[in-house]
Amino acid sequence: MDQPKTTKITDEKVALAKAEHYCAYQERSQQEVRNKLYEWGLWEAAVENIISLLIGDNFLNEERFAKAYAQGKFRQKGWGKVKIKQGLKFKKVPDVLIKKALLTINEDAYLPMLEKILLKKAKTTAEKDPYKRRYKLHQYALSRGYESDLVADVLKASDL
Repeated sequence: MDQPKTTKITDEKVALAKAEHYCAYQERSQQEVRNKLYEWGLWEAAVENIISLLIGDNFLNEERFAKAYAQGKFRQKGWGKVKIKQGLKFKKVPDVLIKKALLTINEDAYLPMLEKILLKKAKTTAEKDPYKRRYKLHQYALSRGYESDLVADVLKASDL
């Protein structure tokens, strides 16, 4: 089996046009774009220059990316704030922007989302022992990025 060929780009203008398209397609973090530019074979000076141009032309906006990421992961995947924060840290988003992004998550929808996730998991959990069952549900909610005390409160309040 042949390896897929990654074409190396040496012309900065071509790379910029391609990077603009890459950023226009969906929100990206600076780190994602930086990694992609290095993957295309560009040198550090060219990469940082292109990043600056993308920011200047508003193709790249770290705050906008962080907010879109937080909203998307919460609404589409039902992730909790802990997991969203870890995902943003992994993408090297500054802490101040992570805090702003987490504030965009609708507090009125946060608890119902946790309840929905726990209810869905409870239906597929075969465990009969109530303590083990609660433990499994608690661990599951933690793995989805929800805060431990919040999960405990929801489990206490419900008869899952």
